[in-house]
Amino acid sequence: QVQVTESGGDLVQAGGSLSLSCTVSGRAFSDFGVGWFRQAPGKERTFVASIDWNGDNSYYADSVKGRFTISRDNSNKTLWLRMNSLKPEDTADYFCAIGRSRRVGVREYEYDSWGQGTQVIVFS
Repeated sequence: QVQVTESGGDLVQAGGSLSLSCTVSGRAFSDFGVGWFRQAPGKERTFVASIDWNGDNSYYADSVKGRFTISRDNSNKTLWLRMNSLKPEDTADYFCAIGRSRRVGVREYEYDSWGQGTQVIVFS
């Protein structure tokens, strides 16, 4: 049984930092790109960041570039998202997703295993 579990969501003041983690079990991890998406209240889910299977390349939405950092640990099947300089507009449910190939991008169809999400609320 595939399990993708996010954690680390919290209530944080604007300008603060937060780290999200995602653990995976029941499927292969190290041969696949992985990513983070988010869904703000009343809006569609959007791409945040992704990282290739070996960690050599990462990609970010323009809205988080320079503030967020994605990383992975293949030996422990874990994915992280470090979020700095948080803004109220970063408020959303954050989802971890495992890709269908070694390199993944911004489209949801490129991913086939998803977590249930973890909530981040940024207040000013």
